[in-house]
Amino acid sequence: MTSFRFFAIAMAAGLCFCISACQDSSTEATPPNVLFIAIDDLRTELACYGKPVHSPNLDQIASEGFLFKNHFVNVPTCGASRYALLTGMLPKTKQHLRNGAMYQFMAEQAEKEEPESFVHELRRNNYYTVGIGKISHSVDGLVYEYREPPSTIKEMPHSWDEFLFNAGKWETGWNAFFAYADGTNRNDMEKQVKPYEAADVPDDGYPDGLTTQLALDQLQKLKDRKQPFFLGVGYFKPHLPFNAPKKYWDLYAENEMPISPEPDIPEGVHRASLHASGEFNQYALGEEKASLDSSMSVAYQQKLKHAYYASISYIDAQVGQLMEELGRLGLAENTIVVVWGDHGWHLGDQRVWGKHTLFERALKSTFMLKIPTLQAEARSVSEIVSTVDLYPTLMAACGIDTPPATDGDNLIPLLEGKTDAPWRNTAFSYFRNGISLRTPRYRFTKYFREAAPQLELYDHGGDSLERINIAADHPDVLQALEPLWEKGNTGLYTAPEEK
Repeated sequence: MTSFRFFAIAMAAGLCFCISACQDSSTEATPPNVLFIAIDDLRTELACYGKPVHSPNLDQIASEGFLFKNHFVNVPTCGASRYALLTGMLPKTKQHLRNGAMYQFMAEQAEKEEPESFVHELRRNNYYTVGIGKISHSVDGLVYEYREPPSTIKEMPHSWDEFLFNAGKWETGWNAFFAYADGTNRNDMEKQVKPYEAADVPDDGYPDGLTTQLALDQLQKLKDRKQPFFLGVGYFKPHLPFNAPKKYWDLYAENEMPISPEPDIPEGVHRASLHASGEFNQYALGEEKASLDSSMSVAYQQKLKHAYYASISYIDAQVGQLMEELGRLGLAENTIVVVWGDHGWHLGDQRVWGKHTLFERALKSTFMLKIPTLQAEARSVSEIVSTVDLYPTLMAACGIDTPPATDGDNLIPLLEGKTDAPWRNTAFSYFRNGISLRTPRYRFTKYFREAAPQLELYDHGGDSLERINIAADHPDVLQALEPLWEKGNTGLYTAPEEK
């Protein structure tokens, strides 16, 4: 189709209808379903992003929809990034930067006029909502600590008609999240484990395979309901530990694995902008420890990259099963598909192994969007977009014309090429007592801390790897960017970090 628009038709039953501009306006269309796939710690490391990864199923979605080349998360940690996604809001307090944001602001709260999430808003508009796996921060939708038995406290109490998870032989959600193929887990092993595993098991030998089976079963049930649905499927890998069935490791030659092209701490930055890879180093049986003082051996970096790639290929195969079933059931032509990585990940970049920084590697993640009625316009999107843009985009795509205000912008006019004004082309991210602005050319980060320098500027026109902080040499650029940066200053930080 050469053009596309949505509008809502008020009906006594309260249904919303999505109608393409090329259709006869008198013809009622079925509201689109939504398949939302969240993939933990997936940076832009797929073949469709030009990387040497075996990812044919995700690549196929990208080829049929919109692949966002410059998508940035708002917070580079799991729970807080997902909170921004689900609410469409930038962080306003330090509690919004924590993995417990959902528990803090959603769990055990009475239902309010304002929806707790975009899933809640879809549910209010006659969507049947089902969650499986890690959609919010908790891996099974319940609030409890790693070593505790599951509670009955729901992280998102008003969003789901059903929330499902199969922990298998690991018994609890958090044990499954840190699962090894023999039924053990990082929690009960007191972290005396390696950060990777290649077990000769089928796909359901790890929890993500069980999640796929639940999702396949649900797709048939959702079709039979004859009601628009939102199905959220949250996969664990490639989050640590990098565990995947051996057949996915066998897709790669370890000695050919590329290591980071930016293995050194950038020039002109304080180490406070980075971290000592604590999440990675707690896997006590790892052969080497990460450090800001020096890089690990090339062989061990290749081992870890191999493990990360194998984990991605494992998840790609799970996504392929979902897409095949969507087609088999005749649902593909009226189902929006979203694939979203909750943040990026340093794989030895700047000597860091993990997320939790305001550098490109931690903030840039996979994002693709397939809207069947826009399929003819599918393409790669180079403009800067933000995680908070998904909420208003889904509302527009599903014909919900009066959603709550968010900090994001509807992407559909950009995808149609019909924007009345230039696209915003900025993204804001928050962490480590800093706020980072990304524009098409620059990353400008301002830290509220004692450690100097507090300002960092990277020119992506010639330094896409963020190797040199040029802030001190370009006060004119800082002055030009300051008004844009202020648009993302939510008042989160007002004073230097306390020691």
